[in-house]
Amino acid sequence: MDTTNALGAYLRARRDLVRPEDVGLIAGGRRRVPGLRREELAMLAGISSDYYLRLEQGRGRHPSAQILDALAGALRLDAAATAHLHQLARPRVRRSPRPRAERVPAGIAQLVDQFPMPAYVYGRYMDVLAANALARALSPNFRPGRNVLRQVFLDPGDRELYLDWERATAGVVGGLRAAAGADPEDPRLAALVGELSIRSDRFRTLWARAEVGHRRDGTSHLMHPKVGELHLRHEKLVIPGADGLQLIIYHTEPGTESAQALALLGSIAATEELEAAAGKDDAVRGTPRAPVSDPRDAGAAGSTS
Repeated sequence: MDTTNALGAYLRARRDLVRPEDVGLIAGGRRRVPGLRREELAMLAGISSDYYLRLEQGRGRHPSAQILDALAGALRLDAAATAHLHQLARPRVRRSPRPRAERVPAGIAQLVDQFPMPAYVYGRYMDVLAANALARALSPNFRPGRNVLRQVFLDPGDRELYLDWERATAGVVGGLRAAAGADPEDPRLAALVGELSIRSDRFRTLWARAEVGHRRDGTSHLMHPKVGELHLRHEKLVIPGADGLQLIIYHTEPGTESAQALALLGSIAATEELEAAAGKDDAVRGTPRAPVSDPRDAGAAGSTS
């Protein structure tokens, strides 16, 4: 990840994605680049080739909004990618020598615990900071201390959980790209991108596409080991005044099989929480305990006579 010339790196990556024929140009002859040449992009944007070269090399740091919009149009960027381009071109704010610790506001943490659907909070680097019992039951990687980005690419269990793994991975990388625009020189972000680029071919491919994701809602298709197939919707809500922390909530369509499966998962999670709490109490007192019944056993018992 180029932290010293993020604007130039982004322009190069997006230039590689645009074919000449997509913008009305004739490819013609042998080309050394997969997408547009620098001079072609400059012509389409109505700027000089020399000025564009300086932008891409990091020697023209702060282009005007009009030039950025012209480049966005030539590169066929959508609204999210255009906003990211403008963000990268802004003057950098002097960074604090020590990064601020990410903390979930107490009221939000309480809300997450009481929410009846799977809910968790993650920060700028997609570190899970808070999660309720149902979210932890949905995936062990939603536990505080885990990193959603690292787990979805490196944990084989996540690959099995997400039936739409390719779409899910594209979504999280797009979200990371959007977050990176606020501070592309962030050393921890650069380290995370570097680690995943080395360890995951899929991440490296997606990061090279330079696609930006700003969607606050979407769907997930999961195969849960305890309750089976789940079709879920998820919403991402930015927590005001919390330095980019986001609250993620999963929910289902009422009356569907997924709603029933999620309700069963909630019962299982509650049972496991009770067993864990009882086990701690017994360990303190040194007394044995009776097992808590598993809600899945009720259906099995009712089917025998």
